[in-house]
Amino acid sequence: DVYVCQPEGFIDADHPSHVYKPKEGSIWIEASTKGVDSGFELTGFSDADYAGCEDSFKSTSGRAQFLGEKLVSWSSKKQDCTALSTAKAEYVSLSACCVQVLWMRTQLTNYGFNFTKIPIYCDSKSAIAISSNPVQHSRTKHIDVRYHFIKEHVEKGT
Repeated sequence: DVYVCQPEGFIDADHPSHVYKPKEGSIWIEASTKGVDSGFELTGFSDADYAGCEDSFKSTSGRAQFLGEKLVSWSSKKQDCTALSTAKAEYVSLSACCVQVLWMRTQLTNYGFNFTKIPIYCDSKSAIAISSNPVQHSRTKHIDVRYHFIKEHVEKGT
């Protein structure tokens, strides 16, 4: 449930500390699921700045998620690991973007929205190849197992 403070200028003088539960929000969500606004495509974008930190040589992950044409989530964060290649830096960033997109899909599904395949865009052919190829090559063994979960979601089409 969502509760909102009384807006300034419209405070109930008899009950100034009360909060209220908005009814309009639930109507809007219900209307949106019926197609009033058809721009609810969820899309992710991922990028990385390889070894961008001059002190630690760690890469920075950047990601953005859009609902229709509206930016609804974004992040720029230094990666926990030190990437040995641009492919790894991009793959780690792609993995973080995938985690956020899957979380958002779960939340939006709870409100009645349905998504089949959610596109996540990445400018690295190597990262895309690693996530699309179910075979783990000797060149990708150094990438931490926690980032390889994205392969499962690509294979399943989720």
